[in-house]
Amino acid sequence: MFPHLFSPITINRLEIKNRIAYPSLGLLYSYDGKLNDRYYAYFREKALGGAGMVTVGPVGIDMAGSGIVVLSLAGDEAIEPFRKLAASIKEAGASAWVQLFHAGAYAFSMALEGERPVAPSEVYSRYSKETPKALTVEEIHALQRRFVDAALRAKEAGFDGVEVIASAGYLITQFLSPLKNLRTDEYGGSFENRVRFPREVIEKIRAAVGPDYPLCVRMAGNDFVPGSNTDLETPKFAKMYEKAGADLISVTGGWHETRVPQLPMELPRGGFSYLALNIKKEVSVPVIASNRIPRPELAERMIRDGACDMVYLGRVLLADPYWPEKAREGRQDEIRPCVACNQGCTDTIFSARPVFCVVNPRAGYEGERNVVKTERPLRVMVAGAGPGGLEAAVTAASAGHSVELYEKGDEIGGQLWIAGAPPHKEELWEIVRYYKAMLARLSIPVYLNTEVSVDLIREKRPDRVIVAEGAEPLMPPIAGLDDPRVLSSWRVLAENPALGKSIAVIGGGAVGLETALFLAAKGTLSPDMVYFLMAHEAESPERIRELMSRGSKEVTVFEMLPRIGRDIGKSTRWVVKSALNRFGVEALTGARVLSVEGGTVVYEANGKRHSRNFDNVVVASGSRPVKRLCETLEKEGIAFTAVGDCVRPAKINDAIHEGFLAALALG
Repeated sequence: MFPHLFSPITINRLEIKNRIAYPSLGLLYSYDGKLNDRYYAYFREKALGGAGMVTVGPVGIDMAGSGIVVLSLAGDEAIEPFRKLAASIKEAGASAWVQLFHAGAYAFSMALEGERPVAPSEVYSRYSKETPKALTVEEIHALQRRFVDAALRAKEAGFDGVEVIASAGYLITQFLSPLKNLRTDEYGGSFENRVRFPREVIEKIRAAVGPDYPLCVRMAGNDFVPGSNTDLETPKFAKMYEKAGADLISVTGGWHETRVPQLPMELPRGGFSYLALNIKKEVSVPVIASNRIPRPELAERMIRDGACDMVYLGRVLLADPYWPEKAREGRQDEIRPCVACNQGCTDTIFSARPVFCVVNPRAGYEGERNVVKTERPLRVMVAGAGPGGLEAAVTAASAGHSVELYEKGDEIGGQLWIAGAPPHKEELWEIVRYYKAMLARLSIPVYLNTEVSVDLIREKRPDRVIVAEGAEPLMPPIAGLDDPRVLSSWRVLAENPALGKSIAVIGGGAVGLETALFLAAKGTLSPDMVYFLMAHEAESPERIRELMSRGSKEVTVFEMLPRIGRDIGKSTRWVVKSALNRFGVEALTGARVLSVEGGTVVYEANGKRHSRNFDNVVVASGSRPVKRLCETLEKEGIAFTAVGDCVRPAKINDAIHEGFLAALALG
């Protein structure tokens, strides 16, 4: 199965067993730039899962480019710890690589212990919110030497190859960009001068490591920043890298400061494969594609059709390190899905916290959260088939317990069906797909339309009860909520009822904003319609753009706080706000709603009372835990463990992780 994906490939003289590679991904498992047991366990698992190539990184070449929070190969003392890591990765079956990193203007002075970041020119960075110090020519040459020294240390430590990062808006990209490189010497101005720095870095590394040592460059396929390099210029950079000595080119999207989504659900699956193909057409060395390649069917097709030679699976292998092994064995439905939520892998990094995964409770905890076969199997009853109950059931059964799963509704998944209803959120339904496959594989009996009661528990006599009864909409103390024109956001997302033209959404948190987008998207062009109209030039591009974002509804959001979307992660909040603007959703902040009687929203803002009429009102003011079974069991003295929203309303990851830990605690 997937013959192209699982065929070997040779990089320079190094044979990689398949076309699957794990890329450099910031993890923040230490705050001193040093490896530790958490890193060792994490990377070993990536290799054990079947990836052909595992890249450790980002790994800084000096303090000025990486600070104290990025792993470092800046000194010889790092060689032995990295030697241990390389050996561990290779013993587990993968080729071991290191990505050499320098942030340039994207570095933060706080992480540099007060030193200013360095860059080609003193141009303010919208990413770091700082103005860097311009490098002198002497400093440029010294910096190039540090790239070389780090590469030599990686080779001495036993790594099979090195990758130089020239993407995402970091140092090398800054030299290449006419926006960031304002130099007037030999390292700025013309194309030849702007490429001089990266060309010399690659040439010097190649000369130092020798002709047979594999060398990769990770490049931006398009900066996606107005005034910077586009996919018309980037093939010239790729040809330069190949000529300078690169054996492999990895292609990603744009800079961190771009306004084009790079990783979240809004980016279609394989959405940047065209950038890899654009580079592959111009070079003779293998090319790696990346960004949002969650399924083996897609990876196989991309390689088979010639868009790339390999695929980088970063967050995908964070969600399931055994993605390669499961795909190779034809068990792709059992792959724990990356849903591109960015909550555990990107938002955490932006908040200077260690990476975890929403759907994989073991990510980052590989050395401690291990499912082992129990020596004393228990009979376990799980009440509730939302994400918390599903994870508890699957984990308990994987450990050898006898599990029965009960759900009062007619389908498993709980609130996942609601969460996946807004535009671009359907990836969340992949979680349901995964659990259905695992329930079948583990032969877990599922009883739908069955509410767990004390009588049922006494009849079944389980050894343990895990309760995941979920939450329900929280309706605020506002007059007029009993009007039939007033609905909860849960009902709107779950049932998609017919609504009028003008709609008020009460609540500007994540659920309220996603409900607003769900409503505002009604009547807009579908992707197929856009393709048809564009291909046949049936409408002007300007008209198509308008029809993509103006549908049949007029939506207004009321939020009592000064800002909307405060509970949305940093990496995706701007995406949601951009979509609200695009769809013409009006957001009133500092607006406290007093009543909604008769479809008239009465609210206070700026010390004054206002009113507006709407056809429908949708309330999205949060949720509250459902504790009916929990309270009953407490009264009856029946021991149980509660997980998920019935403990307190939280996020999907809280439910999944709590379900996992509850099952682990069974022993």
